[in-house]
Amino acid sequence: MAKKPAKSDRRAVIDDIRKKQRGAERARGTAIIVVCVLIALAIVGLAAFKPIKDSIQTSSYDSAALQDIGKSPSAAGCQKIVERKADGNQQHEATGTQITYTTAPPAFGPHWNEYGVAPVAMSRKFYSRSDRPELEQLVHNLEHGYTILWYDDTVDGAELNEIRAIAKKFTGTSDFRDKFIAVPWTAADEKETYKKGDATTSFPKGTHVALTHWSAGGNGETDTSKQKGAFEYCAGVSGQAVKTFMEKFPYTDSPEPTTM
Repeated sequence: MAKKPAKSDRRAVIDDIRKKQRGAERARGTAIIVVCVLIALAIVGLAAFKPIKDSIQTSSYDSAALQDIGKSPSAAGCQKIVERKADGNQQHEATGTQITYTTAPPAFGPHWNEYGVAPVAMSRKFYSRSDRPELEQLVHNLEHGYTILWYDDTVDGAELNEIRAIAKKFTGTSDFRDKFIAVPWTAADEKETYKKGDATTSFPKGTHVALTHWSAGGNGETDTSKQKGAFEYCAGVSGQAVKTFMEKFPYTDSPEPTTM
């Protein structure tokens, strides 16, 4: 008949089992930490990859002519340019005053007027949804002869990079022919402007990009009754449409062309 193991032997066996359990738990804990670190690195990597990818795609257009970026006007679904009577010239409101514009997007109207605030600096050509200036600031830029490209919330990916590339073609502050800004037109803007039954207060159905300009009614025109807003809506992005629009409505055809 076998002898029962001594109490000290049983304790040694139990200690060994516990030691192995602790080792297994440490191994599982280490594995969990490693997996979490790898997931975190993957998330950070993906977050960093998108802006890098966007930058590479945008830079691929550096050697392309403006008119070769995006689609042709017809392929981009660009509609006929519309002109509407303008008002608001020199109608300055205090910074912070909310102004409801009558068209989507605006091409004219009352606006803020404060040095360093409105108009926004000519050095910046592209804005994202997170840092876009207020409409009341941008309308002052329109009064100074800028063309603004507006893109709605559906524009993303390759099309957004095409818009960035178009904006890069106007880099500079010394040549007023570079008075161009690309900015988002948000769902909040649409909600604020929209009026049921008034087609001018929303983008036409199926369009996601718009160009606007505040025209004086011709180069050097000083009769404010001749001022008008110019609008062109497109389903997609077209560098050729931008080029043609800005040739038809240069910065010189604006209420205040000689100021930045």
